Amino acid sequence: MRKSRLAAGMVAVFALSSTLAACSAGSSTDDDGKLTFMFRGGEDEKAAYTAAIERFEAETGVDVDIVVTDADQYSTKLQAAIAGNNVPDVFYIEQASLQSYVTSGILLDITDKVEAQGIDLDNIWEYGVDSYRYDGKVQGTPDGQLYGLPKDVGPFAMGYNKTMLEAEGIELPSTDTPYTWDEWLEVLKAVTKDTDGDGEVDQWGTGLNVVWNSQGFAWSNGADWTNADHTEVTVDTPEMAEALQYIADMTNVDKVTPNAEQAATLDTYQRWMAGELAFFPVGPWDVSVYNDLEFDYDLIPFPAGKTGEPATWVGSLGIGVSATTAMPDDATKLAVYLSTDEEAQKTLVDAGIQVPNLKDMAAEWAAEEGAEPANRQEFLDIVETYGRPMPAAVTYGAAWYDEMWTNIQPVIDGEQTAADYLAEVQPRMQTLLDEANAAASAAAEANAAKG
Repeated sequence: MRKSRLAAGMVAVFALSSTLAACSAGSSTDDDGKLTFMFRGGEDEKAAYTAAIERFEAETGVDVDIVVTDADQYSTKLQAAIAGNNVPDVFYIEQASLQSYVTSGILLDITDKVEAQGIDLDNIWEYGVDSYRYDGKVQGTPDGQLYGLPKDVGPFAMGYNKTMLEAEGIELPSTDTPYTWDEWLEVLKAVTKDTDGDGEVDQWGTGLNVVWNSQGFAWSNGADWTNADHTEVTVDTPEMAEALQYIADMTNVDKVTPNAEQAATLDTYQRWMAGELAFFPVGPWDVSVYNDLEFDYDLIPFPAGKTGEPATWVGSLGIGVSATTAMPDDATKLAVYLSTDEEAQKTLVDAGIQVPNLKDMAAEWAAEEGAEPANRQEFLDIVETYGRPMPAAVTYGAAWYDEMWTNIQPVIDGEQTAADYLAEVQPRMQTLLDEANAAASAAAEANAAKG
């Protein structure tokens, strides 16, 4: 599948922690009377933020310089700015980089400044707010200090090609009750076929990327990547093996997904866009593009494993304030404005790049007549009830998690069982997680020693 905005940030997290560790928290931002806001995004996002910031400037009299990059360049350019002691006043932050930023003295604790503005945090998704809380040991705790506000929340739903299912005479899936794995597989088999009679399959049930699509299957089957305090890697379980094997068997046994050769010709994201897949995951960042496709699509819960409950991940980007900004009050006002102001949120939501941060606005948005996709409520249900952070989103670096995928291809190709692979990879992941936790403790001690 296409690399999401979340993916672009997470792959650079471990390298970023090294850069931060080498930087001094004593860097300073020039006081030129202007704020610098650095973010990443395409043309839609750039236009939406430009419009929102122009209103902020008019309302506050504060000038803001905008620095925007594409997703792949953002982390590199931000690292360079940090290394050069030229940290932007306000900037996007990844969940997985929060602890590194905090322990390295890069992020400002904005708890008191946000409270002083009288912002109703209860009307913002708890998941979004808590993602940027950190108490020095645990990220995501409601009691932690606030080091950012959510730019957005990113629920990852399952989408389906309504036009295809109707053409095949298949009953449309429920928006409330998830498919079981067996039920879903039967539908996938029913739609996988050669539609033009040339002897080659050209329509498939789905096309999943194991790195970004396996989480919901694992969680709904009772598996997880770590224990509750993120000190033990727990991937070597029958529940995790069953989930990964289910995904691999879709290609090698059930043949309801494009094989490696077919995916190399046209990847599954492109095949979904071309109307060749019946089911494919959908994030809010996809909506502006998907709404222009030549087929109707909608959202449903991810199919559920043995727990009977759906599961998926919900990501987030945050907006943080530099600890060394010369304008901390104005910088915090900008972060608050972009995250919580109703007009700013409307501009971003209307651009089709996110769901509203404000709960009351989100409820109206989901119930909007003629909405595309029709079941927008699925996005909100994920944020509010069954979405979880990605496994590495609340740890100090992602190297331990990335190790899971480094040598997984033999499983996907049917050359190794998932159970055997997980038994091999768990010790390597554990070593990396131990190193990450030790680095987190050392960085916290070093920062505390600086006073």
